[in-house]
Amino acid sequence: MSSQAARPASGDVPASGDVRATPAEVTVRVPAKVNLALCVGPRRADGYHDLATVFQAVSLYDRLRARPRADGRICAQMTGEGSEQLPCDRTNLVVRAAWLLRERYPGQTAGKGVDLAVDKQIPMAGGMAGGSADAAGTLLACNRLWGLNLPVGELAELGAELGSDVSFLLYGGNALGLGRGEQLTPLAASGRLEWVFATAPRGLATPLVYRRFDEMADRGAIVPDAGLPDEVIEQLSCGVAERVAACLRNDLQAPALELYPELVQTLRAGATAGALATLVSGSGPTCAFLAADAAAADRLAAELPKHAPEVRDVRRAYGPVSGPSIVDRA
Repeated sequence: MSSQAARPASGDVPASGDVRATPAEVTVRVPAKVNLALCVGPRRADGYHDLATVFQAVSLYDRLRARPRADGRICAQMTGEGSEQLPCDRTNLVVRAAWLLRERYPGQTAGKGVDLAVDKQIPMAGGMAGGSADAAGTLLACNRLWGLNLPVGELAELGAELGSDVSFLLYGGNALGLGRGEQLTPLAASGRLEWVFATAPRGLATPLVYRRFDEMADRGAIVPDAGLPDEVIEQLSCGVAERVAACLRNDLQAPALELYPELVQTLRAGATAGALATLVSGSGPTCAFLAADAAAADRLAAELPKHAPEVRDVRRAYGPVSGPSIVDRA
């Protein structure tokens, strides 16, 4: 599989030639992701790991509203899922995304500021890329609000500087990610997979999970391997639940379970409740359960909390879905 830039999964992504008048407000809806496969290689000299991952965008969404400021400030406020734990300074990916966009295009953004309001529904620190989704939404919203009209591919290059998942979340659908996950190849998006996601009472920081991965590799408990055969990629993107279930893989699951052993019971409860396959989503601690169909997923969602005390909340979703969409123009 080659590592080319992905293309939009649908017409929801604004075209680069959009030259309408600058709006007074832009609202963007942006999806979460699940990794159908997450294969992790050895730690590199720069501290990162080579990855081979198959992304799928799923129907859990954050909503971000951007309004212009005349004083040049970039400000953010967060509401919803876990928002009380999030800083609103330049350590927040939303604020960093707006600053990065403005710094790269100073001639077109001189004196322009923005108020960013994020309503979070994607589980925070849950392995579903909520922060990356918000950064992707910010790039799209500010691109429109500030009249830059940049193509999505150019925004994706900026997104790669912010985080490994940001580029994918500008496109949605299914995609193969190589490198740190930012080198994207679009994949087939046929069929519909029915998911149940179980959130946990506490989060897991991605850097901590990778550190535990390295520790497990050093003691021989894990063999790092970023290889992902083409036939597995084909199965994962076929849209047939039974075939996808047989190929799901997450190399970060073992370190996540070492750090949060109570998740083992959550995964077992999902299997008992009828899931075709269970896995930790990304770096966790959200657990993902693939169901045979919508009715099976509904039953699983109802049964799961009865048998898994470490489940804080259960979310139903499906995938793949398209990338961010501008849902409100003023």
